[in-house]
Amino acid sequence: MDRINDRYLKENQVAENGLLDRRLFLKRGLQFGVITSLASTASLVSAKENDDVLKKKSSDLTWMHEPGMPFSTYGQPSKFEDNVLRYPSVNEAVPGNGVSWTPLHLMEGVITANGLHFERHHNGVPQINPKKHRLLIHGLVKKDLIFTIDDLLRYPMQSKTCFIECGGNSNAGWHSQPSMSEAGYFNGMASCSEWTGIPLSVLLDEVGTSKKAKWLIAEGADAFAMQASIPIKKALDDAFLALYQNGERIRPENGYPVRLIVPGWEGVLNVKWLHRLKLTNRPVMARNETSRYTELQPSGKARMFTFVMEAKSLITSPSAHMILKQSDLYQITGLAWSGRGKIKKVEVSADDGNSWAEAELQEPILDRAFTRFRIPWHWNGKPAVLKSRATDETGYVQPERKKLVMERGRQGFFHYNAIINWRVDGDGFVSHVYDKDETKKTDSDISIDSDWD
Repeated sequence: MDRINDRYLKENQVAENGLLDRRLFLKRGLQFGVITSLASTASLVSAKENDDVLKKKSSDLTWMHEPGMPFSTYGQPSKFEDNVLRYPSVNEAVPGNGVSWTPLHLMEGVITANGLHFERHHNGVPQINPKKHRLLIHGLVKKDLIFTIDDLLRYPMQSKTCFIECGGNSNAGWHSQPSMSEAGYFNGMASCSEWTGIPLSVLLDEVGTSKKAKWLIAEGADAFAMQASIPIKKALDDAFLALYQNGERIRPENGYPVRLIVPGWEGVLNVKWLHRLKLTNRPVMARNETSRYTELQPSGKARMFTFVMEAKSLITSPSAHMILKQSDLYQITGLAWSGRGKIKKVEVSADDGNSWAEAELQEPILDRAFTRFRIPWHWNGKPAVLKSRATDETGYVQPERKKLVMERGRQGFFHYNAIINWRVDGDGFVSHVYDKDETKKTDSDISIDSDWD
């Protein structure tokens, strides 16, 4: 295979250890793509393997000589993509309590397929008959109202693409030793969908919100009766009731027949199977507001009602457990998101943070949604450490792990958004690593599977 010459690489290098101009692919178009191999999946194939496929006789390609599959009533993924699955983990002590992670490292674009959206359940997934389901809005209102699903479906709807991220996502990053899991298993309690439904402000206007109302208490219809307290200001701003996800009715595990969407805030607030909204003058102080989501800091003060998911980025390829087959030109790609608004920029380093280059942001760049970033990288076959850091439109910059731990202490569990390091060994194997001075084993480590919310 032809190689890009050293002079051309040097001319387009924008940071040390082989990071190249983010617009390099556009500069040379198809010619550039033909003479290089790109790493974009977990199985990075060599040029020889590609040649072997191309040399096969047409007669070996049976699908070109016989009728294909018949029509189906609901499409399914190819049988050759049967490895693209959620990573489930259940709490054996409590039936129906568990989580499943989205395989972010096996996906492209910014939209999460409905069947791959992460799950977090406390008492299983209720099988709700929509004809019997009701939504009650009451409390500090002028009049209590009860809505059927048919009532809600008659309202004008709006669509918004936004991420949902569990507050416990990436919590293994607090451990003193790096996680040995794939990127999606480590960080996959975050997903992004187009949600369609009714602005909550419309329904609150129907019931007549009292000036005394400062909080909204949302409750789900599952056997756990999940509750969450949300400031009324946020509820009136951009919260909405979603009935559709990516164009189809929300699936049971994602909150069917109706769920609350609170853009950019902790996933626990996006209450599934929503059946009650109560307006009050104070928070309900539910389990997730007392025994959970309350963390003691080194200062002696506790973090409570933290709500916003801060800016975060994740290189999805190359990432843990992937293998680069040879020294060559690769595409570094990943996702960035922020609960504060749009992503402004993502920088990438290939030399353990000593130098940085700005990655290309793929359109669309949406408010409180996943943003895909890309940058070309020439790997010289030597060990390297890849990093990415996101900056959102408010100026907030994703922190290094050392800085985050220093600010929040060693007992953290929620809201882990530190820069993630991937080490590429000389044999091409990729693994999760910390900076060299951060791998001291302690007795305080907890299992990644111990709890998530």
